[in-house]
Formats: sequence, C-alpha cells, structure tokens
Amino acid sequence: MKYTRMALEAESPEEFGYGRIRNNLSESAIPDRKLGEFGLDLSDLTLCYGEHRGDPALRGQIARHSGSADIGPEDILVCAGAATALFVVATSLLTPQAHLVVVRPNYATNIETPKAIGCGISYVDLSFESGFRTDIDAIERAIRPDTAYISVTCPHNPTGTMMSWDDLLRLDGIARRHGCLVLVDETYRDLSYAEPYPTAASISERFVSVSSLSKAYGTPGIRTGWLITRDRTLYERFLAAKEQIGICGSVLDEAVGAAVLAQRDSWLARSNPRNLRHRDIVRDWMAGEPYMEWVEPAGGVVCFPRLKVDASFDLDRFYRSLLETHGTYVGPGHWFDMPRHYMRIGFAWLGEQQLRDGLTAISSAIREQMPESGG
Repeated sequence: MKYTRMALEAESPEEFGYGRIRNNLSESAIPDRKLGEFGLDLSDLTLCYGEHRGDPALRGQIARHSGSADIGPEDILVCAGAATALFVVATSLLTPQAHLVVVRPNYATNIETPKAIGCGISYVDLSFESGFRTDIDAIERAIRPDTAYISVTCPHNPTGTMMSWDDLLRLDGIARRHGCLVLVDETYRDLSYAEPYPTAASISERFVSVSSLSKAYGTPGIRTGWLITRDRTLYERFLAAKEQIGICGSVLDEAVGAAVLAQRDSWLARSNPRNLRHRDIVRDWMAGEPYMEWVEPAGGVVCFPRLKVDASFDLDRFYRSLLETHGTYVGPGHWFDMPRHYMRIGFAWLGEQQLRDGLTAISSAIREQMPESGG
C-alpha cells in the first residue's frame, strides 16, 4: 500500500484550525450534536470486546431503516465510520492486478485507497454541462475483464445530484453481464429530499452499500458506519478484514449509535426541513450571483458550483482572500480531482446567518478581482 495524504483531509478544518475560520462552508454534514441529547446512561456498560459484526441492537436498527424487507441484521457489518467500511471493501476486493471503474468527482477515499493499492482505475467523469448526470453507458464501456467493482455515490458527493433508481437497476444488469460488483456509497441516503431509496444492497447480491451516522445525524465523533451485502461469502471476507484491522468496534460508540437511530424518524422530521431552508438560501444567492453557476442538488447537504471567470482570474488569490480576509472556508475542486474553479459548499453545518455571511464573503472575494472593483 502506497499511502499519500488526501488533500481533503490534509486541508480539513480540523487540520487547518477552526480558530482561523468564521464561516465554515467546507463541512459536508449537519451541525454536530451533543451526547446529552440522547438521554443515555452508560454507567453500567461493560467495556468488553464487542460483537465482531457490530452491536445487535444497532444492526437491527439499520436493518429496520433500510427500506427493504430483504435486508436483515445478518447482512450488516458495523465499521468505524463509512471511511473504514470503504477501506474494508477496497482492500478486500482490489489487488494491483485488479481494475476499478469509479465515477468522478467522488469522495476522496473512493479514489485514494484504490490508488494506494495500485490497481488499474478507469474514471467516468461527470460533467457540469450534463447536470452531473451519471452516464451508465460510459460505465459499461469502461469495464474490463479484470474489473472488480463499479464505484458510485448516491446521493452524490460533492454535487448533491441523484442517480435514478432505474439507473441503479441498470447497473445490476451490467454487473451481472460482466461478473463484477457495484459499490454504492450512500452516506447521504437519509438526506434525500424525497422518500429515500431503499438501500442499494437490496437490489441484488451484486451490490455493496456503505453508510454512516456522520452526515445525516450530526455524530461523526462516534465513528460509526456500516456496509451491507447479501452475499454470504463476501460478507465473511469483509468480516475477516474488519477483524484483522481492529477486531471489533467500540462498544461505547455502538451503544450511542443505537440510541441515535432509535430517534431516527423524529430527528429527520426536524432536521431535513432545516436543510431544505438552507438549500433555498443558496439557491437565492446563486440566482443573484453572476460570477457563479451550479447544478442544483437533489439530495444531501452539499453542492458543487463553479466560478464563471476567465483564465486571468487568480484562483490562489481568491481562496487566500476568502479565508484570510473574509474568514470563510470552502472545499476547493482539487479535493475531488477537479479544477479549482469548482468548489464544494456545505450549507447545513452553519446557522442561517453564518451561511448568509459565508456566501456574501464568496461574492466579495470574487469582486476583488473583477475589473469594476479596481482590484
């Protein structure tokens, strides 16, 4: 494994220093929550080795909220966050001799771990001009005899766009024809703007779904995620990988996770309308900002607009001024293997006024370089 640090992590607010940032638009989740919200008394929790597959109560909750009667607790492997689940999948299925088809842009782990393994990678790039629509035919053209799996996200990170259910079903047919698997990173599933799709792993044994409690539930600090597969042989391979990485998860984290999901329906009923109000704030700003354009998101709490500027626009100066002068931080395009005139904006982590302030700061940093500004 030839590891290199991901720009998204090396330049994260945690690494950069939250004290330097007033308006943090780089976060891709809802606001972080406090332990006291869940009314837990864990004083009698025994700090033993946990169930290797994950706490049964937590797995039961995940299964009940999967949207499919075909998914049971036995199909779920709890991991230390979605990042570990993705690592388990990649290291279990890929070798330097294997091949991967990955839709790009994508969450960095879905690309960087395969790079570290040294496998062949074919990218199917989404384009702004096509509304970041996933080209299913292009995915099939990219498949080779040694393709291990196809990697997609739905809802998509960083654009917030959604594949259709019919397109996911088409991927099932493609995977069957070519003898490969489909990995669906559905970390934003519970942040869909309409009724969420059933977990993609319910489609067939060709699918592996990955999700977590970080984005929709405001609990990234408990490091609780999972993968789902209905393939028993594949499940055992993933379990072996988890055991060799860390044996089991934290019984403390998983107990909190079960409490989080016990409140799922009431929480999402309060949280998701707020996310939509914040999305609408961004929509209104985009409508009045001539130097930005976007594809409006259909799910999640992020969008991926781009600057409408010419080649003379100094992107280094823009990002530097945005932070140092205006105290505002966004996720630049290079975090996602994209040009830096794209940026990911997270619109749910901040309060409404800070969101407005951050968007105003972007406009101000742009105009510092426009001819009419004299800058």
